[in-house]
Amino acid sequence: MTQPTSRFVEANGLKFHCLTAGDPKNPLILLLHGFPEFSFSWRYQIEELAQTHFVVAPDLRGYGKTDKPQGRASYQMPHLEDDIYGLIQALGYKSCVLIGHDWGGGVAWAAVDRRPELFEKLVIMNCPHPARFKHALLFNVRQVFRSGYMFFFQLPVLPELWLQRDHYANIKRAFRGMTARPEAFPKEVLEAYAQNAAQPGALTAMLNYYRAMFSIANLLRKWKQIPVPTLILWGEQDQALGVELLAGTERYFPNLVIRKIPNASHWVQQDAPEEVNARLKGFLAS
Repeated sequence: MTQPTSRFVEANGLKFHCLTAGDPKNPLILLLHGFPEFSFSWRYQIEELAQTHFVVAPDLRGYGKTDKPQGRASYQMPHLEDDIYGLIQALGYKSCVLIGHDWGGGVAWAAVDRRPELFEKLVIMNCPHPARFKHALLFNVRQVFRSGYMFFFQLPVLPELWLQRDHYANIKRAFRGMTARPEAFPKEVLEAYAQNAAQPGALTAMLNYYRAMFSIANLLRKWKQIPVPTLILWGEQDQALGVELLAGTERYFPNLVIRKIPNASHWVQQDAPEEVNARLKGFLAS
């Protein structure tokens, strides 16, 4: 297989760095990474999926080599959704398969909710539907404690200092401390994530996703029922998000399949790439 190509795509007023692979004549897949990752987190999936699709893994706004607009308001969900719509258009497509992990999953849920006609299929990895997550933060004490870092991230300056201390040691611990398979995160992989966070302005931009998440518009959003075929892949050893958060997702996405992966953590596509790839290819072919 050929290596992914690095390129820049201008969309929604920003310049996005992307990894691409496959024939542009094939249907489009967009891969949306989470925190504190970047397009590199899809290294096991890009070439596999490129056998049948044109695959594009962008660094989301604020990450990697992509533009980093200032201010938490620039990271409110409507802007993140518009990034996805803009990428589809800029790449010359009318629709795509959307795959998201962690924060990328949150953006994916929202983008499909607002404009379902643009999406042929949806895959979410270890990210609850926002309506179910809001419910958990109100009524699930265990999840509130698990999500304590989100409240810490609301503070100014201190989270940046904490994450960058000792050459981004706490970024590295987020992977090594949570993974079900430590060998998936050797020194060079951890260093890649540290270098990503070290990009000028990146840490604040990455944290602004969390700082914008409790906006009034987000909290009051009314979620629709969407018929788009949807697959959830969930690493059961996730220390940050309980598997019980999946309950009730079918109210919003009734055409839903859930596949739990016992020997994988929150970093499911990196912990269990072979099983994840097999599940993805089966879902895309169905």
